Amino acid sequence: MDPIILVIAFIMTLAFLAFGIGSVTLERFRIIGTLVLVFLSIGFLFNATALLVMILFFPNSLLSTNGLIMFSSFTIMLVDTVWAWSRYLKNGIDSRVSLALVRYTKIAFFVWVINYLWGIVLLIWI
Repeated sequence: MDPIILVIAFIMTLAFLAFGIGSVTLERFRIIGTLVLVFLSIGFLFNATALLVMILFFPNSLLSTNGLIMFSSFTIMLVDTVWAWSRYLKNGIDSRVSLALVRYTKIAFFVWVINYLWGIVLLIWI
């Protein structure tokens, strides 16, 4: 297996862990706290880094199934992170979040987990 693919998989795993901690914390406490913002942002940055590494080392991979999965995961995380930051900037730290944001975060995390697992399966089989 290509070492760059292993690096991408490792970075995506870090993104998975960080985004998971941020998502579960947001769902559990239903407030925009420092922990939520930090972990959602770190998860997004790890995901963006993995996508950038994939684009730099495998430029044709964006048109592949794995590239589309990574880009859709990136978009989902971007929307969720921007929405959480906008709620923070509007209402301040430790403010209650809307039910819509909690629902979107649940759905986004579920879809992201499916994308993550499917991407790992593609990396193993290809």
